[in-house]
Amino acid sequence: MNVWIRVLAGLFGLLLEMLVLDAAIRTFLLPRAANVRLSRFIAKAVGVVFHALARSSKSYPVRDRIMSLYASMVLLAYQATWLALSLVAFALGFVAAGAPNLSLAFEMSGSSLFTLGTTAAHGGALTVLEYVAAGVGLTLLALLIAFIPALYGAFQRREFSVSRLTVRAGIPATPWGVLEIAQSVESYDRLDEIWREWEQWFIEVGETHSTLPILNFYRSPNPDQTWVGSAATVLDAAALFNAAVDVAPSPTAGLCIRAGWLTLRRLADYFRIPYPVDLHRSVPISITREEFDLVIQRLERSGVPIVANRDAAWNDFVGWRVNYDAIIEAFYDRFTCPRTDWHTASVQPLFGPSNQRGQ
Repeated sequence: MNVWIRVLAGLFGLLLEMLVLDAAIRTFLLPRAANVRLSRFIAKAVGVVFHALARSSKSYPVRDRIMSLYASMVLLAYQATWLALSLVAFALGFVAAGAPNLSLAFEMSGSSLFTLGTTAAHGGALTVLEYVAAGVGLTLLALLIAFIPALYGAFQRREFSVSRLTVRAGIPATPWGVLEIAQSVESYDRLDEIWREWEQWFIEVGETHSTLPILNFYRSPNPDQTWVGSAATVLDAAALFNAAVDVAPSPTAGLCIRAGWLTLRRLADYFRIPYPVDLHRSVPISITREEFDLVIQRLERSGVPIVANRDAAWNDFVGWRVNYDAIIEAFYDRFTCPRTDWHTASVQPLFGPSNQRGQ
């Protein structure tokens, strides 16, 4: 075989394998957010298929079951793509090292990469490359195996707080549910526990979901209780509490909101989701004044003390919500999550008192 063909094959194979190893290391090992083009391309390609399947059904539970497989299939697609590219890369390497033809080079590449030992290499350079290919194949497999426990550990920590929120916010969780249940057990002072817990939750999600981006697509076990919806519920509950409830505003609630919108911005930057930077009360939000008033009327019926000046309460709520409104609405679409319909506040049963003894 022409010497220049061997040289070019070796260079191209080396560059291709470096691309694979770069993607694997930065996707699985690098402890920071990384823009890995190959991984993004694989995830988008798999996403096209899954979103097409999900759009074919009008039922949300069916769409949720379809999309629940997406993240796992992406991980398998990563591994399959990297191994396929490595197969080609090492085949080109075997050509450069002296394999007599491309067919035999592919046989040696597959035998070495998958440690099958079906085709033995002969000669110093071929034998060395055979061992290198075997090491790379085992490394790619080990990376995936080692990655899964860390992934599911972060997933379980995320979902613990999401599941726990049902106790404080109902099923499905709603921001007015948080305040009503607090009123029903006369425990406004205990709301700070929620704000602290979710401040910590937002900080951890900001770390894990930017360094392990595939986590964003792992869906919550309960279709009606998604991590995106739960985050919106807590942020809206904190905003409602500080804006409309006639008690002293909570600094802890304000810090929770700040932790939330900082985390959402961090994730939005990774997924290249645009959001307004120059924030003020005149920026429109997705919640209307009519929806806000429906929730306020419901809270009043539940016994929650509401401030007298409703206009001031609305302006304060907008001032909080504008920090995260655009991002949370984009996340509903990006991660195929149901929105909280504020109009349902007028028809849902009220949470009655639950800590009173019989008279």
